Amino acid sequence: QVQLVESGGGAVQAGGSLRLACAASGYTFSSYCMGWLRQAPGKEREGVASIERTGTTRYANSVKGRFTISKDNAKNTLYLQMNNLKPEDSGIYYCAADPRTGRFTTFTYRGQGTQVSVSS
Repeated sequence: QVQLVESGGGAVQAGGSLRLACAASGYTFSSYCMGWLRQAPGKEREGVASIERTGTTRYANSVKGRFTISKDNAKNTLYLQMNNLKPEDSGIYYCAADPRTGRFTTFTYRGQGTQVSVSS
């Protein structure tokens, strides 16, 4: 069964950096579309970044130039490097996976999430 376990969240000041990781198991990691979603209090869950099995990436406009999604197929691990963090980046970050291509806001599988808090 598909399991996605996030780590790396925490509390930082604006301008700081965090690196999230997602350990995946139970499926062929390299063949899935992977992504990161986030949900702030009182707001809908939104797509942050995605990476196709080909390596093609996509980002939300609000994080372009600051966040980088990557994956290590040998380690079955997805990453999200977040630099120059802003208070509006705060929320719960979810790792997500889908066997279909082109996913960004909706994925078949999602982890439990990790909290990111950015103070001004």
